[in-house]
Formats: sequence, structure tokens, C-alpha cells
Amino acid sequence: MANTTHYKELGLVNTKDMFKQAMEGRYAIPAYNFNNMEQLQGFIIGCVESRSPVILQVSGSARKYADPIFLPFMAMGAVRMVKALGAAIPVALHLDHGDTFELAKSCIDSGFSSVMLDGSHHPFEENAELTRQVVDYAHERDVTVEGELGVLAGIEDEVSHEVSHYTKPEEVEAFVEKTGVDSLAISIGTSHGAYKFKVKPGEEVPPLRFDILEEVARRVPDFPIVLHGASAVIPEYVKMINEFGGKMDDAVGIPEEQLRKAASSAVCKINIDSDGRLAMTAMIRKVFAEKPSEFDPRKYLGPARDELIKMVKHKNENVLGSAGKA
Repeated sequence: MANTTHYKELGLVNTKDMFKQAMEGRYAIPAYNFNNMEQLQGFIIGCVESRSPVILQVSGSARKYADPIFLPFMAMGAVRMVKALGAAIPVALHLDHGDTFELAKSCIDSGFSSVMLDGSHHPFEENAELTRQVVDYAHERDVTVEGELGVLAGIEDEVSHEVSHYTKPEEVEAFVEKTGVDSLAISIGTSHGAYKFKVKPGEEVPPLRFDILEEVARRVPDFPIVLHGASAVIPEYVKMINEFGGKMDDAVGIPEEQLRKAASSAVCKINIDSDGRLAMTAMIRKVFAEKPSEFDPRKYLGPARDELIKMVKHKNENVLGSAGKA
């Protein structure tokens, strides 16, 4: 255990109590992906102001970008920021889409309180075996583990799949029993990235497969279910990006009313990455377009952070239902 840091030393919590309370209260915990300081501050301030629990999450590539040594101290800073703001919201640090035992172990040893092992691209038995290996290591250290069954299409960070495969409800019970996971990400029609669906003008986005969600919940009652690829790709930000020099034609996401319906059912964690990126990028483009001589990062990252806070509060209050639950 040399040169390791336990997440409790950083002031973090795992997701057990978060999920238990979310299941009982029929809401979903926001899981916001971050890469830098402004995103982290925006998520923390937004959740403090809306009194929402929060899962801060990073992919393997985001961890590399922020630096594996530096990152736990960012999380500790976030926890201290919560206290400085006079709040007491629970904060978890989660590895998103970890794909190897070695990566999950490294994150656990550096202070992560939750990890995901995404073995969904492997055959069922191999996925279960790899996930179980991570669960055994994590549970010895009181770290929670998320698994995945079913494959989401789309591209986000290093996660890329051409075709989605819906979760097979009949596999869920065996997977949960074999692996001992604490939560399970399923595929019901969500997709990674900002271009989730190819719809023609006037066409509606395909509805989520709530029949699969209901069958999964029936087979593993009171078990935490997770939705990935669940950004709404907020139209106002796409419009703003395009107005100020960007090119994001045909970007479309999951309608927020569908996400709210999912959050009030068995889904107790909803991942949001693209919407945070869009909010910041929209404001940065706006500043550059209106003030082309601006070169002080504080003058464009500051407004971007403010917009992110606004987006977080909207999500927590109107989509996930997590506001006021901390």
C-alpha cells in the first residue's frame, strides 16, 4: 500500500449512500465530466448553489490530460471549496470508462472513490471476469464499481463505437451476481458525443427504450442503473456556437423530458459530458467574436465558467431532480 492515497483522506465519498438516497427519492445523481479547473469549479459551484450531490468524473484520457498526480489534489480542492462555500454536499471522484484492471487499480490507489470497468466490448464472460477482478480489488478498499452491459454508439473522448447494441435484460441478473458490481450502465438508446442521432429536419429523436429499462428494473429490483451518453446537446449552445464561427450542423441529443422520466425510475446516475463542453465553448466563442483583441484567459474562461454554473443548476433542478437533495 506504499505511495497510495485513500479517497477519505481527500474528503471524498463513494457512491453507496448517494445511490441509495437517489433510488428512494426517485432522482438521479449528476455525473459531470471535467478536464480542467474552470469546469471543476463550475460543477462544484452549480451543485452547491442547487444543493445537489455530485459525482465528478474523468475518463482515462482526461486523467492523463489533467495529470494523474495533480488530479486527486484538484478533487481535494473541490471538497474544500464546498466547505468554504458553507455547504455539505457529498462529492465522489469517479473513473469513467476505465477499460483495464491496471487503470482502475491506479485510480483507486491515487484516491478515486468510484471506478467504472467498461468491458462491454468483450464477450459476456470476459466482461464479467474482468469486472469481477476490479470489484474484488475495489471492495477491499471500500471503493464502488460501475459495470456496463450493452454498447453505446458515438464518439466521446477515447470511447468510440460504430454501432450500438441494446442491453439484453436476460443477461443482467447473471452479470450482477457474477461481478458484484455496485451499479450498472445499460444501453437503451443513448449515445456518446454531440451527434447522437441522424434525424432529418422536422423528424423527432427516437425515444429511449423504456421497455428495456423497465425489464432490467424488474429483474434486479432496487439496483442502481446508470445512463451514459445522456447529454441533451442543448440547442441554444449549438446555435450560439454556429452563430459565432463554429460548425456544428446536425448536432442533436437526448430530449430532457426523456431524461427526467428515466431519472424518476431506476436510473440513479446520469452522465453529462457534451453539454458541459458546449456551454463553455459557446461562451468562449461569443467572447472572441465580440472582443477579438481579448487574450486574457480569465476574460473568456470566466464567462464560460459562469455559463457552466447556470447549466448545472438547470440540469439538477429540471432534469435530474437532484437539487435540494444534499
